[in-house]
Formats: sequence, C-alpha cells, structure tokens
Amino acid sequence: MNLNFSPEHQAFRAEVREFLNTRLPVDIRDRTLRGEKLSKDDHIRWQRVLAAQGWLGHCWKKEYGGTGWGPIERFIWDEEVHLAGAPRRNIPAIDLLGPLIIEYGTEAQKQRFLPPILASEHWWCQGFSEPQAGSDLAALKMRAVRDGDHYVVNGTKLWTSYAQESNWIFCLVRTSQEEKKQAGISYLLIPMDQPGVTVSPIITVGGVHAVNQVTIEDVRVPVDNLLGPEGAAWSMTQFLLSYERIVGAGIGASTRYIEEARAFGRRTRRNGVPLSEQPRFRERLASLESDLMALKYTAYRVLADEVAGKAEASIVSVVKLRGGQLQQSITELMMEEGGQLSWPDVLSLPEGDPVVAPEDAWHTQQALDRRKLTIYGGSAEIQKNIIAKRILRV
Repeated sequence: MNLNFSPEHQAFRAEVREFLNTRLPVDIRDRTLRGEKLSKDDHIRWQRVLAAQGWLGHCWKKEYGGTGWGPIERFIWDEEVHLAGAPRRNIPAIDLLGPLIIEYGTEAQKQRFLPPILASEHWWCQGFSEPQAGSDLAALKMRAVRDGDHYVVNGTKLWTSYAQESNWIFCLVRTSQEEKKQAGISYLLIPMDQPGVTVSPIITVGGVHAVNQVTIEDVRVPVDNLLGPEGAAWSMTQFLLSYERIVGAGIGASTRYIEEARAFGRRTRRNGVPLSEQPRFRERLASLESDLMALKYTAYRVLADEVAGKAEASIVSVVKLRGGQLQQSITELMMEEGGQLSWPDVLSLPEGDPVVAPEDAWHTQQALDRRKLTIYGGSAEIQKNIIAKRILRV
C-alpha cells in the first residue's frame, strides 16, 4: 500500500492550512492552544466562519450543505484543525446526528433539522450512556412508550457532554421490551427547553464542567421526531463507525501534544539544564514519538482499506484504544516533569500564585482530563474484548 498522499490531497492540505492561518480568529486560536475554556459564543463565531466557507458539514453530502469530502479529506481536516488550534464543540450535531439524518431521515426531517445545525441555531448533545448502561449500550433503560401521535419518555442519561449548552438531545431509547435487547432501541430527537428535562452538572476530576446528567420525566415527544425505523437504532449506530473510524485515533490532537512536549522540554530546566537535553525526558519523548508514528501508519492502512471499500468496522477499537492511551501518556509526561501537582492542589492555589507556573497547572488539568479517553465511547476493557473476539479471533 502506498502511504504517500496524492498531489491532489497534498494541495488540499495546503488549502486547509491557508484557510486556518487566515480565517481562524487569533484570540480563539491562542486560547484553544493554551487550554482555556471557550464560550458557546466563541464556538458559534468560528462555526459561522466555517459555514460561510461551506466547510462546517465536513462529513455531510454536498446536496445537504456539506463538503462531500471522502475519508482522506476528513482525515486531513481533523489533523489540521487540531494542529492549528481550531476548536470543535458541537461534534454531536455535525459529526454524528447530521450524517444520521442524511442517511436515515425523512425529507421533512432533513429540511427541518439540518439547516439550523449549519446556522448554529440548534445546539445538540448526545444521549447514549445511562447510570447502568455505559459501555454496554444494549442495557439502556430509558423508555419511550407510544401514546397516540407521541412517545412518553422517562429515564436518565449520564456523561452527556455540554448538555448545559444544548437545546436539543438525540437519544437512544427503548421502544420495545419484546425482542432481544439490541432490537428494541430507537433514535428519538427531543427538545430540551421544556418541562420534564433536567440537566445536572458533573465536575470531572480535571475540574471541568463538560459532562452532565440529563433526567427526562414524562416528556411527550412527537412521533415525527423518531429518526429511522422504530427498533433500528442499533444498526444505525454501526453506520456511524464509518465516520469515527479514523477520527477516533485522535492523531491531530496527539501530534499537537507532541509538539507542545518538545517546546516544553526546550524551555523547562532542571538543575539548570533543559529537559530536552536530559536522557530520561529525551527517551520518554522519543518513545511517544515512535508510538505516534506507528499509530499514523495504522491509520493510513485503514484509510487505504476504506477507500478500497475493504475496511473492517472493528478496527475502530484499535485506533481508539491506542489513540487514547497515547494522548494520556503525552500529557502525563508534561504533568510529571512540570512538578506532579494534583488537581486539588491546583484548585487550592491563590490566584496568581508565584510559586506554581500557570503552565504546570494546565498540564495537570490536561493529564487528568485525558483519563476520559479510555472510558467514554466504549472503555479500554470493552475495546480489548472487541479486538480479541473480532480481530484476533480468540
């Protein structure tokens, strides 16, 4: 397999870089690269720049306002936005729900839901995990009972990213108890700005409010908001793997973290000597760079198979697992070399404390926050089981 990108793809990468260099607002870029929290308005400002370029729906078909890009273009885009410091917030709407509506929605649903996503008017969150159904989504219990032209929905969703900013949620709900548990699950599109929907914040170990618990009690949802056939959500979710297969590796993020680690090593001194000149740091960083190269080559092989129509969906478990582990290792390196602060230590520091550099506090926050990468979307243990059963055949 040829691991080189074609001249057309190299030209596309250059076009993307030029666009990001000239159109990404400098204040948003700088704050993203420093790890600062951006407001929803910041994200909307950037999304509207992308929408004006026609690049917001980067994994959508052209006829619905998307780019029509193939897997290689989407891979290049994901790499470059991370390297440039471009934020990505409404991923549930753009990367997940949009392709689902385009593939499975009625024409009325496409006309109703897709334009507000591109206009950043509808802000979506994803309701999958539940208190007793995290990695095993087939065990979910949220019920949607048909009552005339509506479903009556009851249940709880957990670890729902940015639900506090969303006005819509697309949920996996149980519409039947009679079939095997995977067969009784459906997709339902639920407006959040109504009585019966309660969002409760969850502060992560990294001190970040990104996830929430969403409780839905006796909420009536029109049957018109059912996406796809009733009971077909399990197979529809497998369709999404075609969009997550390579992005799940987080190669763009890992490449940016490696660059940050190199710069960190050059400017940080121990006993008067830069870390970049000390054997332990050099060895650890070189090992991580080798791991990143191996992950890239794996991703390139998957890309070649995908273009040829031969990609196996289970490979997403490999790239997700290794990609998450790599990001954890890189951020842990900077945290440990930066002073090994615990996040409670950072939270208790007086503002502007002269002893602890803000950079060290940021490295600690990033390392703790990256722990989620081998938990959400299927834990590391689940991914290893999939690899063993479907790839290694053991």
